[in-house]
Amino acid sequence: MSHPAIAFPVVAAESGLFDTRVFQHVLLAGPIVKFVLLTLIVFSVVSWAIIFLKFRLFKGIEKNQAMFAKAFAEGKNLSALYDAAERSERTPLTEVFRTGYLELMRIKRGRSADPAGTALRAGAIPLENVERAMRKAVNEEIALMETYLPFLATTGSATPFIGLFGTVWGIMNAFSGIAMTGSATLSTVAPGIAEALIATAAGLAAAIPSVMAYNFFLNRVRGVATHLDGFSIEFVNFLERNLDKV
Repeated sequence: MSHPAIAFPVVAAESGLFDTRVFQHVLLAGPIVKFVLLTLIVFSVVSWAIIFLKFRLFKGIEKNQAMFAKAFAEGKNLSALYDAAERSERTPLTEVFRTGYLELMRIKRGRSADPAGTALRAGAIPLENVERAMRKAVNEEIALMETYLPFLATTGSATPFIGLFGTVWGIMNAFSGIAMTGSATLSTVAPGIAEALIATAAGLAAAIPSVMAYNFFLNRVRGVATHLDGFSIEFVNFLERNLDKV
């Protein structure tokens, strides 16, 4: 009958021994495999840095945009909303609002030279200018949110093949060992096979989180973009409904 109290230390010891052996195989690997592993480590470290950066970014975006969208829906004064947007943390929604508001202010300044007030008549070109300015701002914010995401995509697609290169090279070393010794003993092929498997594992370890993070953040970008498009339409509709008050 086995005792869990005894089995657990044995498993832990075997796990530690396995980690030590893996580290030893890495140290004993050839220069090509070491270069492959170093490349994969660089890809992995940069990818995780981007993942943490984007996670914090989208967490802040969702929190601040929800507050600003609520304030806009409550029908607060546009100038007060603009002042609040200037004081608050920068988010895509506040930037799109600021762009639309500043374009509106330029139109209002132009209206001072138009006694008939036709420059702000519903359906006139100036409101279309506001819509175009906000659309441009939306595209710029989407581009900013997508910054560094291509690196995650590149990591997800390239690192498995980089690891595969290390795998092939390790297997070649194993066959070279057989050719040099003339025998296919475990001690002859084990170093090369170990190099191959470690390179494969490193490539997958770098690729899997990057692919998952890329798809996750791309979905978040699309969600924010949809929200920005809806806000732009709502803002222009607000101007058309309250044209005489702005």
